Amino acid sequence: MKYDIPTALARLGISDLNPMQQEMLQLYGRERKIVLLSPTGSGKSVAYLLPLLGTLDADAGEVQALVLVPSRELALQTSDVVKKMATPVRAVACYGGRPAMEEHRKLMAQQPQLVIGTPGRILDHMRKENLRAAGIRTLVIDEFDKCLELGFREQMADILALLRPDRCVLLSATDSPEIPNFVGQGFRRLNYNDADEQIPDRIAVHQVLSPAKDKLDTLGQLLCVLGAETSLVFVNYRESVERVGSYLQQLGLVTGVFHGGMEQRDRERALFRFSNGSANIFVSTDLASRGLDIPGIQNVIHYHLPLNEDAFIHRNGRTARWDAGGDAFIILGPEEHLPDYVRCEPDVFHFPAVIPPPSLPRWETLYIGKGKRDKINKVDIVGFLSKVGGLGREQLGRIDVLPDWSYAAVERTACRDVLARVRGQKIKGQKTIFALADK
Repeated sequence: MKYDIPTALARLGISDLNPMQQEMLQLYGRERKIVLLSPTGSGKSVAYLLPLLGTLDADAGEVQALVLVPSRELALQTSDVVKKMATPVRAVACYGGRPAMEEHRKLMAQQPQLVIGTPGRILDHMRKENLRAAGIRTLVIDEFDKCLELGFREQMADILALLRPDRCVLLSATDSPEIPNFVGQGFRRLNYNDADEQIPDRIAVHQVLSPAKDKLDTLGQLLCVLGAETSLVFVNYRESVERVGSYLQQLGLVTGVFHGGMEQRDRERALFRFSNGSANIFVSTDLASRGLDIPGIQNVIHYHLPLNEDAFIHRNGRTARWDAGGDAFIILGPEEHLPDYVRCEPDVFHFPAVIPPPSLPRWETLYIGKGKRDKINKVDIVGFLSKVGGLGREQLGRIDVLPDWSYAAVERTACRDVLARVRGQKIKGQKTIFALADK
């Protein structure tokens, strides 16, 4: 398939490819097995999608390429990148947390050329023959070190046993100790990681000393000092996400929570609120350390120490995306010390004499109970909130339209008035629910 690469890049807001992406684009046609190691935020998804999409036949009625990812969020994000590029290729994302029948209908109605999914859901579709392996000639494993860990390895082996791809591409920011035989051998390695650079220079690392073993009070003070900046707080356990999130919310800090035990809809809402700036603090397990490409995250906070160096690298990679700068904070209790794997020398963060009160983010999120299935799009929402809600252009932020509902970021000072104006009104001739998505 021929498509215009400069146009696709422009749709992604990219003016020039970086050296890694340029080499990947050149190498893709010559090599059949590639391992790409490159820092988080360097644009690995674009590096493989650009050449991959150019090899797919958009007129063929079969799946030709499969992309395996470790999380539903990365599956959705990759699918969104493909859609933004606006090529003729049909792509479908398959992941757990929603009915498989909905995906089955998409796969059967009009076979996509590209499928992106998590190992468990992909294997389920392959066993049910919703996804036929015969036409799949390209396999991509994104975050391959995570996909090949014990939790996924059996599923990955079963998937690979059903495939005979001509091309296999593995990508991650961190290497895997081994590539199992069922994946194959003889890979050409592109390593853009600097062996001497654990953390890019554009990330400033600080250690924050907590006088108490329970570090909640120190975390709360740190977030108050950071003000309205966007901060991603990492903890090691799901229960800790809930505990830390509840504490911060009680302090008056606008906080979202995120972990693998949450319902899909709640996870999506939390991500949208953080992405659109209506929750400037996000507490998560390491689930958020991979694949989430949220622009403008200014701070990464290690409330619990990462379990290993790989986790430390991936967590820090959520800030300073592409060429931006950022800060990482490691909170240490009185009996904790910097792990040996931290090779830099963080400075000690000093609190001001007076801790400021919590800062509120500029935006709030408005829930609209209609989406793509109701023929609602972003233009409809902008027009409705402008004419009926009385919003000016500068008072309306990011809009996300999902299949069955939508979210719109509205300036906090105007949100209550807008809600009062739109309640009971019809959008595109349809009555629906309008509410604050405040949790």
